[in-house]
Amino acid sequence: MQEHPPVQLDENIAAKIANAKGVILDMDGTIALGDKESGGHKALPGALDLLSAFRRRNIPFRAFTNGTASSPATYAGILRAAGFELDDGEFMTPSSSTARWLSEQGIGKVRVLGTEDGSVPLIEAGIEVVGPRDEAEGVEAVYTAWFRTFSYPDLEAACHSVWDGAQLVSASHVPFFATEGGRGIGTSFAINTMITALTDVEAKVLGKPSQVAFDAALASMGLAPEDAPAVVVFGDDPLLEAEMARNAGAVSVAMTTGLTDAESFAALPEAKRPHLILDSLEPLIPFLK
Repeated sequence: MQEHPPVQLDENIAAKIANAKGVILDMDGTIALGDKESGGHKALPGALDLLSAFRRRNIPFRAFTNGTASSPATYAGILRAAGFELDDGEFMTPSSSTARWLSEQGIGKVRVLGTEDGSVPLIEAGIEVVGPRDEAEGVEAVYTAWFRTFSYPDLEAACHSVWDGAQLVSASHVPFFATEGGRGIGTSFAINTMITALTDVEAKVLGKPSQVAFDAALASMGLAPEDAPAVVVFGDDPLLEAEMARNAGAVSVAMTTGLTDAESFAALPEAKRPHLILDSLEPLIPFLK
């Protein structure tokens, strides 16, 4: 393994990373980026070594994307193809936290504006999934996710379900995400905006940066909410990972390899500012040996 020079780092933050009870890592822009040539993903520098170091130290981790185009198992396979060693159960999407929340609320019938593969966590939780434009009665929630083929009939069906009393929940409500070519547009943001304009009902976000998503990741690692101060969250988006970590009382590590530069992270209000800002994961490796 390549030797990396030590980074000047607050000893308290370094100790928290090295002795974390759990770690949550974003995918795109944090540990990997989409690769146009291969059609898959490439690991960002230091990412493979970092996850290996967590494994050696018996620190549980979850790769948690805010994307819902695919199931956790499919995303995990994409990362394994990029060289990552992780199991299907170590990957999460907003559909993972949504399935947990819906089950806790006793909601059993959901209209999903998303892909079939992205709906797998809901189906596995025993939730009846209704197609985007399928005729159905008794729909208890409308769930908006990654849905590039969204059309007018889907909008009509979703609005009628909401008008009939269904809750509006969403995987995400941020306009952009990181890609190799720059910013990608989040479809759920656009869909939510249209449904809210027509129904006057705002979507409840169940993916990052919600407490629901954070708690689901902790539960998946066998941790409790009171373990939050000993959890480290890595991410490239101040509106997602950084905000989720700071709101939950966890340690926030910001990466400038995705959407946001160091100056923008540093300019955030102190209460939302990450505890550590890095342009590469490589300098962390010596602290985890």
